[in-house]
Amino acid sequence: MSQSRTALSWLSDAVLYQIYPQSFADSNGDGIGDLAGIVERLDYLAWLGVDTVWLNPCFASEFGDGGYDVVDYLSIAPRYGTNEDAAKLIDAASSRGIRVMFDLVPGHTSHRHPWFQESANTPGDHRYIWSDRIASPMREWIPNQGARGGFYRANFFPIQPALNFGYARSDETEPWRQPVDADGPMANRAALRDVMAFWFDRGVSGFRVDMAFSLVKDDPGQVETGNLWRQMREWIDRSYPHCALLAEWGDPRSSIPAGFHSDFFLHFDGDALRSLWDNNTGSIGPWSDGQPCYFDPDGKGSMETFLTAWNEAEAAADGGGLVALPTANHDFSRLTCGPRTRDMVAPAFAFQLTWPSLPVIYYGDEIGMRYLPGLPDKEGSQLDTQARQGSRTPMQWDDGPNAGFSTAPADRLYLPIDPDPDRPTVASAQATETSLLRQVRTLIHLRKQTPSLGADAPVRVLHRDYPFVYTRGDSHLVVINGCQEPARAPLSDADGARPLAVHGVEITGGEVRTQGFSYGIFELPAS
Repeated sequence: MSQSRTALSWLSDAVLYQIYPQSFADSNGDGIGDLAGIVERLDYLAWLGVDTVWLNPCFASEFGDGGYDVVDYLSIAPRYGTNEDAAKLIDAASSRGIRVMFDLVPGHTSHRHPWFQESANTPGDHRYIWSDRIASPMREWIPNQGARGGFYRANFFPIQPALNFGYARSDETEPWRQPVDADGPMANRAALRDVMAFWFDRGVSGFRVDMAFSLVKDDPGQVETGNLWRQMREWIDRSYPHCALLAEWGDPRSSIPAGFHSDFFLHFDGDALRSLWDNNTGSIGPWSDGQPCYFDPDGKGSMETFLTAWNEAEAAADGGGLVALPTANHDFSRLTCGPRTRDMVAPAFAFQLTWPSLPVIYYGDEIGMRYLPGLPDKEGSQLDTQARQGSRTPMQWDDGPNAGFSTAPADRLYLPIDPDPDRPTVASAQATETSLLRQVRTLIHLRKQTPSLGADAPVRVLHRDYPFVYTRGDSHLVVINGCQEPARAPLSDADGARPLAVHGVEITGGEVRTQGFSYGIFELPAS
């Protein structure tokens, strides 16, 4: 694993930027973002300093779940353009030093995918999971409308039949369970390799893998799922050694040893990410625990939960992969959410961009776009109690019509623009030296220029409360205060520290003093 890590030095140095393609930039005025729109905005991303973009699914889809219901893995959805447009995006990004990663949905397809249409009408086809009777009272068993009859197992929505990667355990009362090496599961493994190879050959630098932990069913500890991904990683290392796999697993302790180059701390699996950002407003789901987070005005949070999870993940990864730390994502509330305004979130970026993780910035977070409550469901965005649409609103580029996102009439936009007259835009933020965007850009460039602030340098925590204080590589000091009240901490051997990016932090008299919502990054004097 360590040799593979060395071969992917670009990933350990990367700053990722997640794009929800239907909401980023609309080039043709139909109200929906597209690949050509992303090309038009690549200069902005290069100016910001990100070097890798990850696009949510852009394959052909019926869009009952925002593109996570794939009809054809080998074709770009017409709303976004064509395969030729994808090639143009990859080339244009590469010319600016930016890699492109796609989102891969291996666990299910749309019920309109040709594989499912064939399977639904062909007894004995086992590309999907079939039962002749209602297998259980669980809602994932759906009556089949095809000629073979019976019921199929679905993931999430009924329109998403689960691909059959087998069961880790057999059960005499459930004869539909197939072992992982049966013909149907093996055909799906081969198809998964074919899909990845198709896009790797066209210049895609890797995939973020949706629900990567869930492929093999009834798999205690995800042992068989881990074996599957280790085999995929061995193939990638042989055939495409400079391409990366990022897991939506939510448990780097398991996923990195299973072969992934990186895995995310996520809101729904464990409380590490929630302990940082989740202020119990915005998108609320069954994972919500009501606990305070560290980056919150009231200052009732703690870094203990995050640090415990971080230390466990680092020990399990053993240098073989990276923990990805996102500001938000298409399923979870933005940093600017509820009582946390855009004037309060710069310390969160300072932490994310100086911690030894893989930082992932969700589009618009860098200007302080807010989670927008009260929006209607759009293409499956309302998942049970989770109102995910509030984090999927169009990018705010300027003060023109539709905030520069699209020339379409407002009622044709994918989702409404934030109606707040004080909404942030890229144009206004670029023109303001003290804006959040300008601070984020400075932090990104500082990380890239300073190896000690990157993913590979050691970290040592000096103070765990408010302020949070740590060193990177024994040569740099970082101070973070994520609440509104001033805070101080004892600090020895820091006299003469050279400020690199400082907002409201002072080192004096053997202690560090911080204003509310402040941060400081310093170069320590040579010992």
